[in-house]
Amino acid sequence: MCNPEEAALLRLEEVFSATLARVNSYVLQPLLPAAPEPSDPWGRECLRLLQQLHKSSQQLWEVTEESLHSLQERLRHPDSTSLESLLLLRGADRVLQAHIEYIESYTSCMVVQAFQKAAKRRSEYWRGQRKALRQLLSGVSSEGSVGASPGQALHQPLTHHVQQYVLLLLSLGDTIGEHHPTQELVVNAVTLFGNLQSFMKQALDQAAATQALWHTLRGRPRDVLCTPAHRLLQDSQDVPVTVAPLRAERVLLFDDALVLLQGHNVHTFDLKLVWVDPGQDGCTFHLLTPEEEFSFCAKDSQGQAVWQWKVTQAVRQVLRGKKDFPVLGAGLEPSQPPACRCAEYTFRAEGRLCQATYEGEWCRARPHGKGTLKWPDGRNHVGNFCQGLEHGFGIRLLPQASEDRFDCYKCHWREGSMCGYGICEYSTDEVYKGYFQEGLRHGFGVLESGPQAPQPFRYTGHWERGQRSGYGIEEDGDRGERYIGMWQAGQRHGPGVVVTQAGVCYQGTFQADKTVGKVTFPNGFTLEGSFGSGAGRGLHTQGVLDTAALPPDPSSTCKRQLGVGAFPVESRWQGVYRPFQDFVCAGCPRDLQEALLGFDVQSSRELRRSQDYLCCERTHPEDSVGSMEDILEELLQHREPKALQLYLRKALSNSLHPLGKLLRTLMLTFQATYAGVGANKHLQELAQEEVKQHARELWAAYRGLLRAALQRKGQALEEDEDTETRDLQVHGLVLPLMLPSFYSELFTLYLLLHEREDSFYSQGIANLSLFPDTQLLEFLDVQKHLWPLKDLTLTSNQRYSLVRDKCFLSAIECLQKIMTTVDPREKLEVLERTYGEIEGTVSRVLGREYKLPMDDLLPLLIYVVSRARIQHLGAEIHLIRDMMDPNHTGGLYDFLLTALEELPRHPCSTIRSPLYCKGQGLSCLPSQQSSAEVLLREWVSRS
Repeated sequence: MCNPEEAALLRLEEVFSATLARVNSYVLQPLLPAAPEPSDPWGRECLRLLQQLHKSSQQLWEVTEESLHSLQERLRHPDSTSLESLLLLRGADRVLQAHIEYIESYTSCMVVQAFQKAAKRRSEYWRGQRKALRQLLSGVSSEGSVGASPGQALHQPLTHHVQQYVLLLLSLGDTIGEHHPTQELVVNAVTLFGNLQSFMKQALDQAAATQALWHTLRGRPRDVLCTPAHRLLQDSQDVPVTVAPLRAERVLLFDDALVLLQGHNVHTFDLKLVWVDPGQDGCTFHLLTPEEEFSFCAKDSQGQAVWQWKVTQAVRQVLRGKKDFPVLGAGLEPSQPPACRCAEYTFRAEGRLCQATYEGEWCRARPHGKGTLKWPDGRNHVGNFCQGLEHGFGIRLLPQASEDRFDCYKCHWREGSMCGYGICEYSTDEVYKGYFQEGLRHGFGVLESGPQAPQPFRYTGHWERGQRSGYGIEEDGDRGERYIGMWQAGQRHGPGVVVTQAGVCYQGTFQADKTVGKVTFPNGFTLEGSFGSGAGRGLHTQGVLDTAALPPDPSSTCKRQLGVGAFPVESRWQGVYRPFQDFVCAGCPRDLQEALLGFDVQSSRELRRSQDYLCCERTHPEDSVGSMEDILEELLQHREPKALQLYLRKALSNSLHPLGKLLRTLMLTFQATYAGVGANKHLQELAQEEVKQHARELWAAYRGLLRAALQRKGQALEEDEDTETRDLQVHGLVLPLMLPSFYSELFTLYLLLHEREDSFYSQGIANLSLFPDTQLLEFLDVQKHLWPLKDLTLTSNQRYSLVRDKCFLSAIECLQKIMTTVDPREKLEVLERTYGEIEGTVSRVLGREYKLPMDDLLPLLIYVVSRARIQHLGAEIHLIRDMMDPNHTGGLYDFLLTALEELPRHPCSTIRSPLYCKGQGLSCLPSQQSSAEVLLREWVSRS
């Protein structure tokens, strides 16, 4: 059943709909001029505003018609149509928005006096429509006021209509009672339209005050400030205030800007970038802007409170992106504007940011957070900022003189300068990956020329203040030369080693890129004099070439090692170790992880030719191994030996883990030093001690992470390890895990160094392989009772077949497994198992447990080695001995290694063939002093 209030609402909507139609016909349509459009800018602006008002008027009429239709349906079918079907109740927000848009369009026209300007062109029309206007407006009686009344005709019916809405909805709420299902909807509608009344009044008052302001301004200030978007909130002529240090004659607060007038100068400040700081006394407060700071001082505390409150609320309102509703300052005290915001600003003051435009996050008038800086000359910076300076990861693009060429810096920054790890791609196609300090290359880094460079080069090493300084490796692709040594001020200075593709290898002391020394060539020629690498191709020298010298004795040169004493292993790669140490000492903070440990990025040397290049697809550690907190927590859970081994294996194999990152960098330095041109036998010991040092540093890195993890738990790491405990962990745990990363280059050096020995060994194995198995056992003087044929009666062919297939086969297969691993410990275990298989076979033949004496073991070992046919076993043995745990010295492993080392020197291993022996009448009897005795004495002396 319908209420009388519903019928009253129906009549109200009918009247308002008809009024809107008449206003549109008699007022708005005549204000819109016919073509052509006005030629002056102000005329075109007024036309745009009137067209927008016409559009919002049409939308308001459509909403009113829809509301009217819902009321009509309700009155026609009260039993089947509920009260909540009324648009005024179920769609109150939509009705409200249509009213607000109309008011905002109307006040924009009012501010720039669009009605008066349009009315002047239609003065004859208004005189003819005087009667129609009087019907629309109340209080219009004098003939003169009719010409100024179009604006009043556009808002007065709306004001009256909203007032009636509130009254009728209040009455409707009282009629239906508190427990009616639609009571909540009615209360909401009353609240909304009550707030709309207050909002309309404030909007009209602000528009009137703004319109009046233009009459008090002249010249440039009026031309600059008179825009339809401005709404005056406060004028210093009403509430006086002085501004320091800028002595402003007048201060104007608009809803989107703060304006300081100084003669004809207009200083405008976007409220999005204004921060309010309360003053120390009751009459002053401060304003912070991107380039200036002001003190506002009022005559009394009341004036200060008015200004501070209005500026604060205006800032808050502009940051919300819409005007306050219901009215500015209504209700409880609103919250303060956020200190952190997003905005765009172009710097004007002289300095490094002059004319640069920053877009991004701000905090207290300074760029802070993520943002983008763009200069007019094409420079761009995208990244993190802190208190106005580049700080954190950022990408800088610097245009070069050549068209569409850029230098691109993907780096970490600190207080405006590059500091920490970065990747820089230059317009010359050169690429630098390494560390910076105060904008210069500093610390460890790699500089490499482009692949198509006419003089290709690569430097891997240390830098100081932008120049090569300290230990570093330079490879000159043009000359096929590699320098390993010390640098100072960008030049080779101090001890250094040069290796070339031609096999020349020399060590000397350099000064300003030159050295004085003596070079010995493989053919025996010597060159003594001053050497340099000036402009041009090849080696530049002044000296004496001696072609009469004899070739050097291979036995005296094959083991010559260069650089071992010149470059202490502990100090070679401090630029790699130190960033990790600094990171750990700082407690492993997440914000320093990339800056100190570097970041993974798919990087192309070719620069893209657009500003879209300002991006960097970095892979963060948490993408695959979790956050730093997770890494340290997992580390604490894997401290037992077995678990620790699994944890370290996983960490070292992951390039995103701090330990994995460190290992990858060490691999890079190792390859830069010893791969390619650097694969020279005279560098073997240099490489060997470097690998051991890397293992010690990786263990120290793990201990550092463990200490940081415990500190986060409020615990302390046990006392520092002694040398023996550390060496046990390094050789038993870390070295086997990290050696595969260096094995290829390292083993190549061992092959080159022991090439002659391996040649003798291979020839001996080849000679012994010509023996049939039974003949070989007899030739090696293996005791007959140790042969696995003792109780068998076989023909020669059968015996040959059986021995080849069965005799010590398990030991042969076991020894061959020494090539399936690079771990020295596992290789030693293979040797131990081989020894066990030999002894087990003998025990099976004898039918009892039998321990082989050394005189019996050596020939059997020669037999197994000859049949296993392992290539480069000599180099393998030397690598195993150099890399094995020192604690194994004097034990079984040491004994087995010593036995293998003696094989190439065994008298039988150099026999060409048994046929040759028989033909020459040679004896195969052992020498008076057995090889086992020689072996025993050497082993004892080593122990």
